[in-house]
Formats: sequence, structure tokens, C-alpha cells
Amino acid sequence: MAVPANKEELQNAITSNYNKLKKELKSIPIELTTISNLEGQIKDTTMSINNLVSYLVGWGELVLKWNIKKDNNEAVDFPETDYKWNQLGKLAQKFYKDYEELDFQTLCTKLDEVVLKILSLIKQKSNTELYETAWYEKWTLGRMIQFNTSSPYTNARGRIRKWKKEQQIK
Repeated sequence: MAVPANKEELQNAITSNYNKLKKELKSIPIELTTISNLEGQIKDTTMSINNLVSYLVGWGELVLKWNIKKDNNEAVDFPETDYKWNQLGKLAQKFYKDYEELDFQTLCTKLDEVVLKILSLIKQKSNTELYETAWYEKWTLGRMIQFNTSSPYTNARGRIRKWKKEQQIK
């Protein structure tokens, strides 16, 4: 799928990529979701399916947090307070820790909720706000949302499909 260039394409990319990811998540046996045998976000590390879903929830919630702060004319620490863009592996570890107490079903429900909130946010914004105005440095809001939603959903789906093949899960 091409990189979204407008509001409608962004909504479609998120919805389409998330639905494909959700289909993969639904076919994973619950008892395998906590085993750390999926290629990790940091080179030479592993993570669990729960960690992967936590990562997606974490980034989605960051997108929502950034928007609330921006809408309130507050300063935003990109990507997150106490983290730099070159520390995304450490930020991933933070997301795993933030949601480690949640089971797979709860994480999936939380991800559903975050995706709905992001789609609602997009619906409230005009195409000009999303794609015709720089929002963070040279990036538009639409691109920042896409970087942290539809693209990671596609990446996560690919990781899960590879993992399922290795685990011989149909």
C-alpha cells in the first residue's frame, strides 16, 4: 500500500492494516503469547507477542498524548519525556514494562480502543491540518500518525506471520 497522502487514505490505511493484523492476532494460541521467542525491537533480542501488542499500544497512546498537548498549546517531548529518537529500543522496553501486567486479551482490547481513538482524532482534523501543515519539524500530523500506526501494524503482521510459520501455527 502506498504512503497515505490525505485524510481518507490515512483512515483507509489504518483500518485496512489493523484489520489484517487483528486477524493474525486472533489466530494465536493464548498460551504462546507470553513466550519470548519473537524477534525483538533491539538487535539480538527477543520479545513475546504480548510485548509486540504492548509496543503498538504504547505508540498509539503516544500519538494521542502528542495531540492533546499540541491542541492545548503545551510543549511536547518527542518522542517521549526522557527518550530521544535514537533510544527507541529503550522506549520499546518501557512499553513492555508499562503493560506487563495485562493479559493478551486485555492488550488486544486496549489496542482496539487506541485505534478507535486515533481514527476519531483523524476524523476531527481537516485534510489541511493532517497533510498541508508542518506539525513536527518537517513532518505533517498525518505522516506522524502513519509512522506510528499503519506502518507498524504492517510490520507487526509480518513479524507475526514469520513467527507463526516458525511455530507451525496455521
